[in-house]
Amino acid sequence: MATQYAFITRWQFRAPLTEVWDMIYDSLNWPGWWKGVKKVTELEKGDADGIGGVREYTWRSILPYELSFHSRLTEVDKYKRMKGVAFGELEGEGEWFFEEKDGITYVQYNWTVFTNKAWMNYFAFLLKPAFNYNHDVVMGWGAKGLAKKLGVELVSYK
Repeated sequence: MATQYAFITRWQFRAPLTEVWDMIYDSLNWPGWWKGVKKVTELEKGDADGIGGVREYTWRSILPYELSFHSRLTEVDKYKRMKGVAFGELEGEGEWFFEEKDGITYVQYNWTVFTNKAWMNYFAFLLKPAFNYNHDVVMGWGAKGLAKKLGVELVSYK
């Protein structure tokens, strides 16, 4: 039986919203600044906004395994929100939200997925806390890497 995971990640940067958006929107370049993202490959091009496009993501974390999955971009409201569906070793939805106030860009990522790896589901009763921790570490790497890449202050992340 597949195990569901639901995460909410929040990042705050002292940076213009457009710069933060551009870096997150351009996921093909994530491996250059986001530790843990091993590879991003474009499998299908989307429309002018990328909607309908499919990319394959390969992640490596502090735990000794890799995860690969595909994601199709389904919605874009430029500089406000983007949403996609994941399929493959993970299935579910991811949604990014962006807002800028007083020179701080607020980013929230909601990620609700099910695992499709048999061993992950079999041992979920034991390993779910480790998988949750692992997700938080990888998202922390993303926040720190993005701040460094942009040369801006990472105000907060969790």
